[in-house]
Amino acid sequence: MFLLLTLLTYTPLLSSSSPSSRFLFLFDFFSLTFSFSFSTYPLKLRERFRTIHIKMGVDYYNVLNVNPSATEDDLKKSYRRLAMKWHPDKNPASNKKEAESNFKQISEAYDVLSDPNKRQIYDQYGEDGLKSSDVPTASETASSQQRNYSSVNNAGFRYYPRDAEDIFAEFFGASEKVFGGGGGGGRFKSAEAGGQTNRKTPVNTKAPAIESKLACTLEELYKGGRRKMKISRVVPDGFGKSKPVEEILKIDITPGWKKGTKITFPEKGNQEPGVTPADLIFVIDEKPHSVYKRDGNDLIVDKKVTLLEALTGITISLTTLDGKNLTIPVLDIVKPGQEIVVPNEGMPISKEHSKRGDLRINFEICFPSRLTLEQKTDLKRVLGGSDIGN
Repeated sequence: MFLLLTLLTYTPLLSSSSPSSRFLFLFDFFSLTFSFSFSTYPLKLRERFRTIHIKMGVDYYNVLNVNPSATEDDLKKSYRRLAMKWHPDKNPASNKKEAESNFKQISEAYDVLSDPNKRQIYDQYGEDGLKSSDVPTASETASSQQRNYSSVNNAGFRYYPRDAEDIFAEFFGASEKVFGGGGGGGRFKSAEAGGQTNRKTPVNTKAPAIESKLACTLEELYKGGRRKMKISRVVPDGFGKSKPVEEILKIDITPGWKKGTKITFPEKGNQEPGVTPADLIFVIDEKPHSVYKRDGNDLIVDKKVTLLEALTGITISLTTLDGKNLTIPVLDIVKPGQEIVVPNEGMPISKEHSKRGDLRINFEICFPSRLTLEQKTDLKRVLGGSDIGN
């Protein structure tokens, strides 16, 4: 009769517990029935059932996929992997509800098992015991040989769950930066922590921008084109550990870009916890050209001519930066330091694609180092009547 009454007493508890807990309860019930004498049975059975009752609840070790003997490193490794998998900002909207539930439970499991005091209480009394006030203090535990739990009242410990996002930020930094402000669009809050989480959201400092020169030929800046830059940077893997990755960045060069033009790739620097990745900036630099020099939107050519060519005329042949042949006849007498301008044969203007700068040709006259008497006589004869003022 006593066994029947005992079983009926704990039936409501069994109906709300998991199948494994119900099996354990029934197994212990019948085991204790046959292992203890009738005189000691009621006391020991009640004590055993009290322990089973307290330990019913969430199995935090199972949540983190670790053994009860797991070390601190084991807990961290498992948390990193599971938190990255189930963070709500990483999961699609269709899976958001499940992700939020799993993420909260993973965070709570790590919060409890990573704290020696909480873990000790949980190991001894389970989730229900941890979250209730019906848990002995340290001094009471030491002297609780008689297991008189009905008179225990712990005023020295109260379990308050930490915010799931705060735990996540300790490992990876703010989730908005880790996931680029994705799915959730903001800071995810743990419902259990709700009223008592007045902590400030960690504010990440941004790493200084990284600048690198991008040397381009004048032909590239004239015609435009695409450059592919291979970079290597450090990012966290699925377990939160840093790993080097390589990435190809594509830069479309606009015709007419000038030296000093900057191309920015936001947050393409190394990803480190608590730090917003640096911007990666490429700065255009111009390689020297064998024929042309650049002055703003104009191209400059220095041309040496002989005295004879300066006096009698010359035809200049140039190959433009886009490969065309350009012929420029110079029929007038060229004077020292003279410059002639060929319109619209300079660099493209990046903001006005239909317009170009000018081509400027500067002449340098090469005088002969010496003349024979006969040459001097001929020159005097030819030039002797020239008007110096013209």
